[in-house]
Amino acid sequence: MNLSTPVQYLKGIGEKRAAAFAVLGIYTVEDLIYYFPRAYEDWKNIPPINEAPLGENVAVKGIVIANALPIKTRSGKTMYRTCATDGAGMLHLTFFNNPYAAKDMKEDEEFIFFGKIKENDMGAREMVSPKYEKADNDGYLHPVYPCTAKLNSKAIAKAVRTALDTFSDSIGETLPKEQILKYRLQGLKSALYSIHFPQNEDDIRSAKRRLIYEELLILQLGILSHGKKGEEKTLYRIKENLTEEFISRLPFPLTNAQSRAVNECIKDMNSYSPMRRLLQGDVGSGKTAVAAALMYNTVKNGFQCALMAPTEVLAHQHFDTFTKFFKDTGINIVLLTGSTTAKNKRLIKEDISSGGAQIVIGTHAIITGDTVFKNCALVITDEQHRFGVNQRASLREKGDSPHVLVMSATPIPRTLSLIIYGDLAISVLDEKPKGRKEIKTVKIPSVYHERMYSFIKKEVKKGHQCYIVCPMVEESDDTEKERLSAEEYYKLLSTTVFSDLKCALLHGQMKQKKKDEVMESFKNGETDILICTVVIEVGIDVPNANIIVIENAECFGLSQLHQLRGRVGRGDTESHCILVSDSKTEQSRQRFEILCSSGDGFVIAEEDLKLRGPGDFFGSRQSGLPTLKLASLLTDSRILYAARDEAQRILSEDPCLQKGENKKLQKKISALFADIS
Repeated sequence: MNLSTPVQYLKGIGEKRAAAFAVLGIYTVEDLIYYFPRAYEDWKNIPPINEAPLGENVAVKGIVIANALPIKTRSGKTMYRTCATDGAGMLHLTFFNNPYAAKDMKEDEEFIFFGKIKENDMGAREMVSPKYEKADNDGYLHPVYPCTAKLNSKAIAKAVRTALDTFSDSIGETLPKEQILKYRLQGLKSALYSIHFPQNEDDIRSAKRRLIYEELLILQLGILSHGKKGEEKTLYRIKENLTEEFISRLPFPLTNAQSRAVNECIKDMNSYSPMRRLLQGDVGSGKTAVAAALMYNTVKNGFQCALMAPTEVLAHQHFDTFTKFFKDTGINIVLLTGSTTAKNKRLIKEDISSGGAQIVIGTHAIITGDTVFKNCALVITDEQHRFGVNQRASLREKGDSPHVLVMSATPIPRTLSLIIYGDLAISVLDEKPKGRKEIKTVKIPSVYHERMYSFIKKEVKKGHQCYIVCPMVEESDDTEKERLSAEEYYKLLSTTVFSDLKCALLHGQMKQKKKDEVMESFKNGETDILICTVVIEVGIDVPNANIIVIENAECFGLSQLHQLRGRVGRGDTESHCILVSDSKTEQSRQRFEILCSSGDGFVIAEEDLKLRGPGDFFGSRQSGLPTLKLASLLTDSRILYAARDEAQRILSEDPCLQKGENKKLQKKISALFADIS
């Protein structure tokens, strides 16, 4: 038996209780011992009863002075009452519908009680339904686990103790000895015991430091090893720099930031090692023009390039944009998505394999096995955080170590960027093209709807257009919150307040052909108001649209609100973002305050990370990365940087992690990334 043993075979669990553990994602003994407490209760520092603070969780010790007596309440329930003393103070104890506690409370026996003390009407100190245990020792720190109705924290702690004691000899060290010595880390077995059953705060700190370091090291090794296997070489050197030739064709000048980013990329692409670079820029900073410059250089040097977008909406947008960029250049651009007809797919793929298609733009369809490139030298992925680590690797494998550029319009804090793009150099577009105006952002309650509608009508009469974004596509069962879906809102507005205007509906569940028709109509100015879901977060560029209304704005994250806001402000007229919300929570207040006071996406991203934490920064599993169990990107940045340095050193010495001391790390990496697509 080893750590992969199913938990049902642990003493005291069995098949039925194993099903309860499965709800928590615990299937094996290893899952169980790596299921860490979320907090600790202090049963160690025990004050006298009379000195214990009121209204706070506290542990006190006392001898029961009488057996618990049952008392019937008016509602027919039974409560049990008794008292305990520490010699100086008296504590009244009440248990509701708990005959087991009453049975345990035997006269003259000493217990530790944990709960909140309050004073009753008589001024006496009382605990209601406290946790308790026999005072066989001086108390200790109790682990508190995330639990379910069928599996409480005490049962989990008991199972963990059994697992650690039973399988202690199976817990082998995973870190190389030199790193344990270098960073003065606790051994793995000791750290696991300490984090589950610490004797004091120092035990917790020491155990967390060790386990957080290992977690971040394995994550960084996984990211870096996915990104680079040994010292890669590429055959696709961009020897002739034709950037000036490309710029001369543009109707606008590049910003200093764009020129700097293009130069950084061309320098990388002129090397014998493939470029691995992130192009990070706020909404409207001009990433597309940078990508176009690199594509132009790639094609004119005799190679192909590919761009993968996360949605068909964005793929179509890019296809239209690059078609305009490369008009009259003779460059052949093709679009390949899931909705491309079978016949066209076959023809396009033949064109790609022959080299006739010089620029391929598409969705996941371009990483399927039967899409074969002749000489793909540059691979670009847009909104990279929406792809899994393995998907990025699949696209890269379409060429023989091609250059890789990943673009993100979601500004990402540095620590989070290091986690997601650990293997990439970074270029930042930190200035916007000339002519871009700040977007006036306001938050209003729903009672201001009529005034808002009047404002929209005035702007439409001036020839402008408006987005109205709803958080849902269809009607919801959520009756507590009156949220109109996009479909309901469209029906309401198009038949009442905006009946004299041209309204359209757009959401992700519509067929691609219909979405294209709606988007084209809006782009061409044939539609005044587009009522939609977040499908417009990326993909639509309509300079004439100068208003975006976001209904139930509390439903969206701060960075997502900023992304949506970026749909306007693309023309030369003043633009407005109107956040509609009746939410009165503190987090909503902070979120709206930040958004209304700042247009800097990087400032907003930092604040979003503070408000939501890294686990929710992109939404559930969107980053395509494993979830961190212990590490925090807000507080553990020093450990993160140390782990990254060590990961780079380890891989430079042992690229495939085949050395004896690294094999266990490789096993951990495989397990961590096993379910990441």
